[in-house]
Amino acid sequence: MSLSLGYLLPTRERAMVGIHETGPILKLGDHADNIGLDSVWIGDSLIAKPRHEPLSMIAAIAARTKNIKIGTGVLLPMLRNPVLLAHQVATIDQISEGRFIMGIGIARDVPAIRNEFKAAGVPFEKRIGTMLEQTKLCRALWSGKKTDWDGRWNVKDAELAPLPLTIGGPPIWSGGGVSAALKRSARYYDGWFPSGPGNGKDWSKSWIELKGYAEEAGRNPKDITGAAYVTAAINDDITEANFELNSYLENYYLRPAEEIRREQYSVAGDRASVTDWLNDFVEGGAEHLCIRFTGSNDEKQMEELALLREQ
Repeated sequence: MSLSLGYLLPTRERAMVGIHETGPILKLGDHADNIGLDSVWIGDSLIAKPRHEPLSMIAAIAARTKNIKIGTGVLLPMLRNPVLLAHQVATIDQISEGRFIMGIGIARDVPAIRNEFKAAGVPFEKRIGTMLEQTKLCRALWSGKKTDWDGRWNVKDAELAPLPLTIGGPPIWSGGGVSAALKRSARYYDGWFPSGPGNGKDWSKSWIELKGYAEEAGRNPKDITGAAYVTAAINDDITEANFELNSYLENYYLRPAEEIRREQYSVAGDRASVTDWLNDFVEGGAEHLCIRFTGSNDEKQMEELALLREQ
């Protein structure tokens, strides 16, 4: 299997069972770095799916690791002021010495997330335009040039410091599987980072479509990283693996597991069958996968992930 594999850190899972301490999660970041995983990822939510604030956690992990990339899987930039976000991300990129990946998304249209946007004072219906303008403004501020901006935000003669270590700012990966989302990633962003639906063959069909949009926009598709966010349950007992996956999804989303499995890349099986399933992404052109595991033994899961990479 020739691709980069990353591990989603369980910030949401810990909060769900009342564990709010950050120390154990930081140690998981250390462990991932020590065993040579390619990346660790942290999700984002204010009150819809409460968890640790991702940028704070990423800064802490970046300060105590050396090699591993650290990303948001995914950040909801619309919930943040873009000038503050640009400042935070530039600082994190310096702390990490260029290891930060800014995964972004528009959020699913469900009541809890609509309530989250309302609580943050952000119009849910305008979230896509807001995100596009935010990332453009962030990149303008990361350019090192004085920035004037007249739009949703009014910025006059602004100069950001520190600048990101990565020239122009860290890579931005955007998700989504519908044609409009593929066009956004193809035109504006450095990577495509969807979470479903379907499997690696479905991912590949959309990836081919995205590369066509990139060429239409005058971009080289090779400049865009193909990635995916996958949920996996690995168990020698395949029946038990499916039970673990279904239980995890139902507890996490409070919806029937079969619905979630249709909407998101999800796999349950033994190591061989999971490896075969993931290889469909590789054969379709994926370069990076973020794996969310369903069990509770995080160190063992990370080591399982390292073994998968060798298959």
